[in-house]
Amino acid sequence: MDSSNRTVSFAAPRGFGTTLKSDLKETFFPDDPFKQFENQKPLGKVKKGLQYLVPICEWLPKYSLKTFQYDLLAGITITSLAIPQGISYAKLGQLPPIVGLYSSFVPPIIYAIFGDSKYLAVGTVAACSLLIAEIIGEVASPKTEPALYLHLVFTATFVTGIMQTLLGVLRLGILVDFLSHSTITGFMGGTAVIICLQQLKGLLGLKNFTTKTDVVNVLKSVFEHRKEWRWESAVMGIIFLILLQFTRWLRDRKPKLFWVSAMSPLVVVVSGCLFAYFVHAQDHGIPIVGELKRGINPPSIHLLNFDHKYFPQIMKAGAITGLIALAEGIAIGRSFGIMRNENVDGNKEMVAYGLMNIVGSFTSCYLTTGPFSKTAVNYNAGAKTPMSNAVMAVFMALVLLFLAPLFSYTPLVALSAIIMSAMLGLIKYEEAIELFKVDKFDFVVCMAAFFGVAFISMDMGLGLSVVLGLVRALLYVARPGTCKLGRLPDSVLYRDIEQYSDAARNPGIIVLQIGSPIYFANGNYVRERILRWVRDEQSHLETTGDELEHVMLELSGVVTIDMTGLETLKEINKTLSANDVKLGIINPRLKVMEKMITSHFIDKLGKENVYLSIEEAIANCKFSTSPSPNTVVGFEPEPIAHISLPISLSHRRTHKHTLFTERAVSRSENCSTSASNSLRFDL
Repeated sequence: MDSSNRTVSFAAPRGFGTTLKSDLKETFFPDDPFKQFENQKPLGKVKKGLQYLVPICEWLPKYSLKTFQYDLLAGITITSLAIPQGISYAKLGQLPPIVGLYSSFVPPIIYAIFGDSKYLAVGTVAACSLLIAEIIGEVASPKTEPALYLHLVFTATFVTGIMQTLLGVLRLGILVDFLSHSTITGFMGGTAVIICLQQLKGLLGLKNFTTKTDVVNVLKSVFEHRKEWRWESAVMGIIFLILLQFTRWLRDRKPKLFWVSAMSPLVVVVSGCLFAYFVHAQDHGIPIVGELKRGINPPSIHLLNFDHKYFPQIMKAGAITGLIALAEGIAIGRSFGIMRNENVDGNKEMVAYGLMNIVGSFTSCYLTTGPFSKTAVNYNAGAKTPMSNAVMAVFMALVLLFLAPLFSYTPLVALSAIIMSAMLGLIKYEEAIELFKVDKFDFVVCMAAFFGVAFISMDMGLGLSVVLGLVRALLYVARPGTCKLGRLPDSVLYRDIEQYSDAARNPGIIVLQIGSPIYFANGNYVRERILRWVRDEQSHLETTGDELEHVMLELSGVVTIDMTGLETLKEINKTLSANDVKLGIINPRLKVMEKMITSHFIDKLGKENVYLSIEEAIANCKFSTSPSPNTVVGFEPEPIAHISLPISLSHRRTHKHTLFTERAVSRSENCSTSASNSLRFDL
């Protein structure tokens, strides 16, 4: 059908049930997971449902021996990285080293069953390990009350799992989105700094050290105990750190040699164990990990502690670390999926993370997610499915059953070097520079997280950054974008005249575009901004001898409107009418039109003042306005083949007056007042 024969739809508003169903679908099911169940027989629906809820049921029936060869190699490779990382991050979290190995056995099996990413490798992460130690350490000391501390960590992991599962089941992944990219960049950078500084304890062989995490207290503790510094430990740590950094440099220069960087932490641990064993490192001031018991994960469900004295800190640790783990893991999984043009369902991932942390808390594991370093190794090693996690779990079980005691000789300085090398890669100064160039406010959010974490505390730094991000979001909400549109030369397109300075104006007509929903938070601003546009246009027209007669609001960007927004439009219409200026509405969206009809705003405005397109609106306005000697040269309205709306001719005013004078205000006082005091006409 020819677009010129189209008319504005004034269909009766949809029923409440239909509207509610549509809103719920768009809010909680934007990916429309129910689409796959259409035209399916009952048995087919059960099969599809099982594949959706348990992803392994989808890819395992199609699994082949050739695919397993790739996953086997990837699983062995990430196991070599999981061993040193597991021990290192457990020590960072003030936990027994064996718990770090436990956490690389059970959770990967759960993720292999429920995970949606083909490339994500499950494991512990440094930031969450340190955050757990900081929060739980406030109510239980890992040195004086190690058993209680361990039980509270397991409990916090259980709380994390419950929260993550609920977020996934209720499809509330939108909450994770409040941790913006700039927040995560600043938080991870600040965390990397304080973790690196804390590793000076192991690097220098210190026995006494502060429990605080901020930069000032850590450096103060390092220099207060300088008499404990051991040069033997420092030399060994520097050698290991140089080796690790060299392999990272080699990986960046020659990506095919990624396996060298992946194996280097295990090489450091093994060589450190051999060195410590043969030279009796403890006798030379180089502390070692200590006893590691042989055996797989013992049950820990009976160790969960929900005592009211500790519950607030448990909830705090579980919630904060859970959100960070979700944001980091989902972002990493999606980023590697995009490389292969594959989609990762965030809600499925949340359920998978939640289940593996719940089961992990029952089997002596602490919080796990998808660390970047291990996932990158898994991807580069050629992983094809989540089976690589199951392979890692099998090999980790063999390590726990037969080899765990061998790692008891691991020097702490080797673990410190491994952690420092990993953390140096998290300080992404190039991204911070890019943020400064592109968006100054994003840079401020990033720096708030960075310096807050580094100089105050991890939770305060994260909270400060999130608050600034919310403030910015509220500013976007309360101050929506508006612009004046003009027609591009030799075109039917209308664009922002500030962006396109050659866009033609229409004498006597102003077209304004609103780019966000209109509701209570921004209604007053929208009203004031529109009237300001009108005043500015009137001032401009006074210099040319023209008069403003039509104000057109282009609402294609307004997806919804509330009662305050409707009152705003009513007030604008009253003010303009009091000054002999007509208001027109262009292309209102479905929800907006329904509410306009229900509130009788359309009846007051007139259906003839609602248009389908800017071209139609301009043509109607020019047709209803007497010719002016000051028209734009070379700009003629295109003829309209069919106009479905009644048109009435308007008479130009004999005496030119200025908009919004005291007389105009007094005339508008006779109009009914707004339901909202915030929308009164104080012009």
